[in-house]
Amino acid sequence: MATYFIADTHFGDARLVERRRCGFPSVEAHDAALIARWNARVGPSDEVWHLGDFAAHASREHCATVFAQLNGTKRLVRGNHDSNRVLDLPWAEPPVESARISVTDAAGRTWRLYLAHYAHRAWPGLWRETRHLYGHTHATLPDTIRSCDVGVDAWDFSPADIGEIVARQDAATLVPEELAPRESR
Repeated sequence: MATYFIADTHFGDARLVERRRCGFPSVEAHDAALIARWNARVGPSDEVWHLGDFAAHASREHCATVFAQLNGTKRLVRGNHDSNRVLDLPWAEPPVESARISVTDAAGRTWRLYLAHYAHRAWPGLWRETRHLYGHTHATLPDTIRSCDVGVDAWDFSPADIGEIVARQDAATLVPEELAPRESR
């Protein structure tokens, strides 16, 4: 069983599909592509943490139809677009505002994670090597060495696993020069 993370799928959100400029000709094509990419990565016994904005401007029926097509055990950290039509879906556990979890990667290393829809400058466990995964920003904020946007806009519309997230953070060092401490410039 693997654990995956994703945010900001915005199923059913025609307005966002237009703003994304991602080449989808319609909201139906957008939703079908996200479902296909999700199911290509996630197996029936895998776990998926959705970090908010599962759907927006979609009917209850559309939300339920999409949810039923997605592989895995699904958990939700609530986002700003997640109203009752999303909160009432059959999540593995009731949706939460944030979560602190530990996951083990393919190499057997355990990672402590703080999950929230919103990006934080500081979070519980920051100084104890806890990583922060978030959505909401639609890939407009740079990652840091301990925080990462798992929204579909940042990950080619696919769920990401912890190994990919850590590799991406480690590869980039991810501190723009203008934000580096003065003494290191």
